[in-house]
Amino acid sequence: MSVPLWVWGATVALVIAMVLFDFFSHVRTPHEPTFKESVRWSVFYIALAIVFGIGLALVWGGGHGTEYFAGYITEKSLSVDNLFVFLIIMTKFKVPRMYQQKVLLVGVVIALVLRTVFILAGAAAIERYSWVFYIFGAFLIYTALKLAFEKHDDEDPEAAAAERKDGFAVRMMKKVVPTTDVYHGDRLTTVIDGKRFMTPMLVVMVAIGSTDVLFALDSIPAIYGLTKEPFIVFTTNAFALLGLRQLYFLLGGLLERLVYLAQGLSVILGFIGVKLVLEALHTNELSFINGGEHVAWAPEIPIWLSLTVIIGTLAVATVASLAKTRKDARIAAQPGE
Repeated sequence: MSVPLWVWGATVALVIAMVLFDFFSHVRTPHEPTFKESVRWSVFYIALAIVFGIGLALVWGGGHGTEYFAGYITEKSLSVDNLFVFLIIMTKFKVPRMYQQKVLLVGVVIALVLRTVFILAGAAAIERYSWVFYIFGAFLIYTALKLAFEKHDDEDPEAAAAERKDGFAVRMMKKVVPTTDVYHGDRLTTVIDGKRFMTPMLVVMVAIGSTDVLFALDSIPAIYGLTKEPFIVFTTNAFALLGLRQLYFLLGGLLERLVYLAQGLSVILGFIGVKLVLEALHTNELSFINGGEHVAWAPEIPIWLSLTVIIGTLAVATVASLAKTRKDARIAAQPGE
């Protein structure tokens, strides 16, 4: 897949244009978006991602198109789970609902920049060292096992926020720059008694942007497990993040109902981790494994199978989650409970 430089430039320009459009049309004037507004713009960003994927498939072939859609669905699914952490951060810093859009948008911009660095670094490592897939695969399998035993369904965002400690980036920032705990509208800094202070708005933006680095540690290897094309990796991450702000307000309480989402994502990450290890064995170059020769029995998992596993797992996790929450609600409503 050869992507001309002008296509890269046009794609990056499109992403920047969408961020600017988002800011000037929705975020610049503080307000809490309505449900209809969130639905409308969530559908718009998903439709935009689908149209882009169809265009990519027409230009570069169905195989790369399938890789794109498998990657987009995976990244979008991971971003839904990440929204719970964003909710905890928002609760911890007591961000007023009308200002949360601005926090999320700036957080998305920081995340896009940081993820681009990860994507370029990952592409360079893969091109030079094929054994990197061993590391990516092992890390995804470890993450899958860890995620499988995490429980978000019983976790109260307010209680979790009270227990959550500031991250490294936020602690360093507070040490270097004077901060205030009082919001001054949606301003990032303010002057008190002639001295400039950083407001909680700027602190929470840094918290969300820097937290996304941890998310990138599993999402970037996961997408490279589905495609080796940096252009597809970048665009799937960009489109998944662009609609994150609207998705945050759209899902709302639904996050608490997706009780098996973490388990579903753990299956997906585990599957991709195994796929990466098998691919590393198939193209093995490490001398202490099979004498530096490729392992003949290691199969190559086709992208159509990956897409089927991803969609099927998400469907099962969603249906099972909604069934359990409906059952729990019915039991709680019974007399005497």
